[in-house]
Amino acid sequence: MDNLLGEFIGTAVLIVFGCGVNANMALNKTCGSGGGWICTTAGWCFAVLLGVYTSIALGAPQADLNPSVTLAKTFAGVYTMQQFFMTSLVQIAGGVLGGIIVYLAYMPHFLATDDSPEDGPRKRGVFCTAPAIRNIPAAFITEVIATFFLMFVIWMIFAKPNGPMVPGFGQYCVGLLIWALGLSLGGPTGYAMNAARDLGPRIAHALMPMGKYKADFDMGYAWVPVFAPLVGGTLAYSVAHLFGIV
Repeated sequence: MDNLLGEFIGTAVLIVFGCGVNANMALNKTCGSGGGWICTTAGWCFAVLLGVYTSIALGAPQADLNPSVTLAKTFAGVYTMQQFFMTSLVQIAGGVLGGIIVYLAYMPHFLATDDSPEDGPRKRGVFCTAPAIRNIPAAFITEVIATFFLMFVIWMIFAKPNGPMVPGFGQYCVGLLIWALGLSLGGPTGYAMNAARDLGPRIAHALMPMGKYKADFDMGYAWVPVFAPLVGGTLAYSVAHLFGIV
């Protein structure tokens, strides 16, 4: 039970800080309005780090915060399939909570970003990802590649030749990995790599009032950041297992 609590609250913290930086960069009349990609990627680096530390402190030592990470660890024998499904649902629920908190924090700014139909997708982009070029197969491949390197490098960070580590240092390295992935592979799709990070806040966006101009759920793309990361995590397990890391 503590593991589920840690995953739930840790994922909510991840989204508060991650989607929070999105809101600060994208919405009108914020102090950070117009900030660039370096701010966004740094914000998500810190978001993952703080979410992981919170998750561990509340009883989830794996601190996955991500169904694709949980699935890869399921193949490695850390979880059963039942535990994978329960943990994933809790992570997505944490993403919904985090998205609602971001909405409440930036509520006046959502209303201030409501001048034209183009503002609808911009407000939705606070919560979830979208491809810069709408090519669904290419976006799927990008998310598979990004998630592959997320999970594969996580296993490399914690591999025995790199240890033992001071407690908490490995998690810090994972935060840097998120920053690196955003700078290197985040441009095409916004690097979701995580169904809980994308679907959870996307549901929060659907539930919250957004003013006159509110974008739809975008079902034509919403499935990509759910399923492509699961493929990427599975491939990462396969290659890491081939190399004898897991």
